[in-house]
Amino acid sequence: MSNTKLGGTPITTKGEFPKVGEQLPAIRLIKSDLSELTNEDLKGKKVVFNVFPSVDTDVCAMQLGQFSAKLKDREDVMLVFASMDLPFALKRFCGDKGIENAVTTSDFRHKSIANNGIEMADGALAGLYARGVMVTDENGTITYSELCNDIVDEPNYEAALKGL
Repeated sequence: MSNTKLGGTPITTKGEFPKVGEQLPAIRLIKSDLSELTNEDLKGKKVVFNVFPSVDTDVCAMQLGQFSAKLKDREDVMLVFASMDLPFALKRFCGDKGIENAVTTSDFRHKSIANNGIEMADGALAGLYARGVMVTDENGTITYSELCNDIVDEPNYEAALKGL
């Protein structure tokens, strides 16, 4: 199990958060148009893969907005976000904020990444995803990995982008 916090209170996750040098875990996520996103769709692309509890919280909204803004001119990078939010909430959020360069996905159907140190096993938000970032190269190898120390904290954007 990996460890994080929620406002200073210790939280454990199901499984271990992926580390640098490992392959991106197998994903089967639902995009806003209800089609699926899998690892096959990411082949040959650099990816900034974000997980978070819910787009309807301030820090999650900032995380999505910050990465979107920082990568707006990077056509060589695919920006992916995953949470347990329904695809409709993610689509609404991106539409309201004018975010067009992010692929928002939901894991509500398959929970494909839950046991990779991403789903919180205990605490007030148990069942939702913790906050973290994985950056991969074109081969799906993780070049940057961060499970945020506390889910109320934003990730280290600059360190993540250096992973590209």
